Amino acid sequence: MKKIYLLAVTLFAAFTVQAQEVVKFAPLDASPVDISYFPNKAVKFKKTDSPNPVIKVLYARPSAKGRTIFGDVVKFGEVWRVGANENTEIKFYKDVTIGGKKVAAGYYSLFAIPEKDKWTIIINKELDLWGGYAYDESKDVVRVSVPVKPVSTPIEALSIAFTAGGNVANLVIGWDKTTVELPITVK
Repeated sequence: MKKIYLLAVTLFAAFTVQAQEVVKFAPLDASPVDISYFPNKAVKFKKTDSPNPVIKVLYARPSAKGRTIFGDVVKFGEVWRVGANENTEIKFYKDVTIGGKKVAAGYYSLFAIPEKDKWTIIINKELDLWGGYAYDESKDVVRVSVPVKPVSTPIEALSIAFTAGGNVANLVIGWDKTTVELPITVK
């Protein structure tokens, strides 16, 4: 009986070890995913908080690593996913207005076409894309041209944040020596 019990335990251990070896987890990504909210403290921290998010951006944060980003790593005049890996997603919890056009509440992709002095920011209906390779212009909801604002201190990792002014949420994108702001009117 002891031999059968020992055999059963050994077989169970062997199957358990074998099952664990099947799962191969990916290594830590070089461009970690981050989230930005508007308003900035829109998530629930305590049981008593009443969060009221208006906009949420989910994006991967590549680093400059000494490279020239705009005009080199990110080509001028080409559609860019505003980040790394999967395309950046933006969620509007309520209807907003961008570039004079009403955008319904929901999930969208965020793309850009960077140029030296301006960017075209694109809100697109298609989700779950890898980069901008399958970008489909026919699914654009709105396109807005915004000026480039150079910064004196380079920003190492792509960063997205919001500033507020009245009923406008400014989506600020910064990386390397460049920032741009997309005004989003919130009702």
